[in-house]
Amino acid sequence: MSIRAGIIGGAGYTAGELIRLLINHPEVELSFVHSTSNAGNHLSDVHTGLLGETDMVFSDTHPLDEIDTLFLCSGHGASRKFWESNPLPEHLQVIDLAQDFRDESDGYVYGLPEVNRRRISEARLVANPGCFATAVQLSLLPLAAAGEINSDVSITGVTGSTGAGVKPGATTHFSWRTDNISVYKPFAHQHLAEIRRTLTSLQPGMESSIDFLPVRGNFARGIFAMTWLRTPLSAETARNLYEEYYRDEPFTHVAPGSIDLKQAVNTNKAIIGIDKIDGKLLITTAIDNLLKGASGQAVQNLNIMNGLDERTGLRLKPSAF
Repeated sequence: MSIRAGIIGGAGYTAGELIRLLINHPEVELSFVHSTSNAGNHLSDVHTGLLGETDMVFSDTHPLDEIDTLFLCSGHGASRKFWESNPLPEHLQVIDLAQDFRDESDGYVYGLPEVNRRRISEARLVANPGCFATAVQLSLLPLAAAGEINSDVSITGVTGSTGAGVKPGATTHFSWRTDNISVYKPFAHQHLAEIRRTLTSLQPGMESSIDFLPVRGNFARGIFAMTWLRTPLSAETARNLYEEYYRDEPFTHVAPGSIDLKQAVNTNKAIIGIDKIDGKLLITTAIDNLLKGASGQAVQNLNIMNGLDERTGLRLKPSAF
C-alpha cells in the first residue's frame, strides 16, 4: 500500500510534526506540503529539525485529485473557508486538525480512537480532537462508559507553549513564559464543547458540571491534566474499570503508580494515573500536545481509516530521563 498524502497549512508546529511522521511512515508518500507564504522554500528552512531528512519544498498548489488523503493544518476557521473555495473530490480522505468540524457537521466523524474507532474505520472525513480535549476525555471515558460521572468534575490542565501555535504572541515569548505560570480562558475553554459531547454520548443524561482551568506552563510541549470528582467507587474498583476499558488500546496506558509528563512527551502515548483520597477520585493524564494531542493522533486515524496497524509510523520512544 502507498497512501499519497498532502498537507494544507504546512508552516505550523503540528504540520512540522506531521511531516516528520509521514516522511518516515512506511505506507505513505508525501506528495505536497502547501504554504502560500513559504512556497519554493525547503521544508527544512521552516522546520529546521527536518534538515537531512527531506529535500521537499513548500508548494503553492494543492492538486487534490493526485492524492488519497489530505491533512488540514491551518488555523481554526480556515478549513471551512478552504472547502468554500475548493471542491471536495469524492475519493479523498480528509483529516482536519482544526476545530471546524469537531461537532461532526458536514459528515465528519470525531476522531478519538478510544471511543470512535469503528466509525473512524468507516469514515472518509475525520475531525481530529483538540489537545486538551484528548487529555481530559481520556481521563473520563471509562467512568462515563460505566455511568459513574455523578458529581461535578474539576480539571486543571497545564500545557506547553507549543499549544499556542507558532505565531508569536505576548504570552509565548521565552522571556515571559520561562519561570512563569498563568491561567487563561477559565471555565470557558473551547474544548469543553467536544468534551461534554463525548461524555454525554457515553452517559446519556449526565448533568454534572465540568469545571476546567487551563494553565500555561513554562515548558515547550506536553499536557498534564489533573481531574477529580467525588465517587463511591474504591480506588481498586476504579483502577479495574480503567484497566479494562484501555486493555487493548495501543497508546493509552494505566500506570501502576504516580505519573509524570516525561513519560508521554515525544510519543503518541497517553499515560493515566489513578488515586482515591478522602472520597475523591484523582485521575492524572499526560500526553504530548503535538502528538497524541494533534499530529500523532492524526496519523493514528490515518492508519485506522486505511486498515493499518495503528502503531505504524508511531513507534516513538520517550526520553530516558
